[in-house]
Amino acid sequence: MNIDQTMMILIGMGVVALLLIGVLVLINNRSRMDSEERRIAADKTADTIASVMQMNAGLEARIKTMAESHAMQQEELKRTMHERLDAVGRQVGKSLNETNEKTGESLEKLKERLAVIDEAQKNITDLSGQMVGLQDILSNKQARGAFGEIQLNDLVSAILPPSAYEFQATLENKARVDCLIKLPNPPGSIAVDAKFPLESYHRLGNAETDQEKKQAQSAFKTDILKHVKDISEKYIIHGETAESALMFLPSEAVYAELHSNFSDVVEKSYRAKVWIVSPTTLMATLNTVRAVLKDARMRDQAGIIQKHVMTLMEDMDRLDQRIGNLRKHFDQADKDISQIETSSRKIQSKADTIEKIQLEEVDDIEDGIEPKPAAPVKLLVD
Repeated sequence: MNIDQTMMILIGMGVVALLLIGVLVLINNRSRMDSEERRIAADKTADTIASVMQMNAGLEARIKTMAESHAMQQEELKRTMHERLDAVGRQVGKSLNETNEKTGESLEKLKERLAVIDEAQKNITDLSGQMVGLQDILSNKQARGAFGEIQLNDLVSAILPPSAYEFQATLENKARVDCLIKLPNPPGSIAVDAKFPLESYHRLGNAETDQEKKQAQSAFKTDILKHVKDISEKYIIHGETAESALMFLPSEAVYAELHSNFSDVVEKSYRAKVWIVSPTTLMATLNTVRAVLKDARMRDQAGIIQKHVMTLMEDMDRLDQRIGNLRKHFDQADKDISQIETSSRKIQSKADTIEKIQLEEVDDIEDGIEPKPAAPVKLLVD
C-alpha cells in the first residue's frame, strides 16, 4: 500500500467520525423538540446513519480490496527481490570465481616474474662484484698492463696460426715485446706492445674547470707520446723487425678520445712509425696479416708445385712412349693372328678335298664298280 491510499483511508475514517459526532450533537440539540419533529429528525438521522453505514461498508470493501492488492504487490515484490537477489548472487559468485582464477594466474605470473627478477638481481650482484674487481684491476698499473696483454693474446691467438706469432719475444737488444707477429721480408716481423693510459684518461673526463682540463690534456698527450717513443726506440730494429710497430690500446673509449681530440698526437705517432690500434682495428689488421701470410705461403710453395708439375710432364712423356710400344706389340700380334687365320682356312680347304675323295671311293665299292686309281694329289702347304 502506497502513501496516497493510506491518506485516503485516514480521510474517510475522519469523515465518518465527524458525521457521527454531528449526528450525536444534532440529537442532543433537538431533544427538546416535539415528538413529530423528533420523529422526522430520527428518520433523517436514521437515513444519515444508513448512508454513513453504507459508505463505511463501501469504504471497508475498498480497504479490503486495497489490502489484497497491497498483499499481492508485496508478494510480487518479494518474489522479484528474491529472483534479483539470486541473480545477483550467481553473478557475484561467478565474478568471484573468475576473479579468483585471474588472481591465481596473476599471482603465478607474478611469482615467475619475481623468480626472474631474483635471478636478474643475482646476476646484477655478480656483475657488480665483477665490475668492482675490474675496477680494482684497472686501478693498479701492473694489473692494468696484464689486462691489456691478456686481451692482446686473445685477439692474436684467435685470428693467426700459432706459427705466425710469439708472445713475450726477446729481441736482439734484449727488449721484450708483448707480441711479435712473424711476417716474411718485406716487411718483416711486426712488434705489438699493449699500453693503457687509463689514469690520465680518467683525469681528462673528470676535469671540471678549464685549467683542470688543460692540465689533463697535457698529461694525456705526455703519456701517449712517451709510450710512442718507447715503442719506437725499443721495438723497431733494422734488419730484425719491420720499419713500423703497433701500440695496442685495450679501450675503444681511449682510442676514440685520442683520434677525436688529439689528432696532433696521432700524427706524431705516424711520423715515429708507431701505429696506434684498438681492439677493433687490431682485428682488421690481424685479418690483413693472415691474408699476407697465406699469400707468402703460396709463393713459397709455388716452386715446389712447379717442380712436381715438371716431373708429372716427364712421367706423361714416358707414358706416351710406353703406350706407343704397346701399340706396336698389338699391331704385330694382330698381324700374326691374321696369318694364322689364313693358314687355318687353307688347311680346312685341303681337309674338305680329302674328305670328298674318300666319299667317292666308298660309293663305287657299294655299286660293284672297281674304283679307278686316283690321281696323285699334290698338297701345297704354304
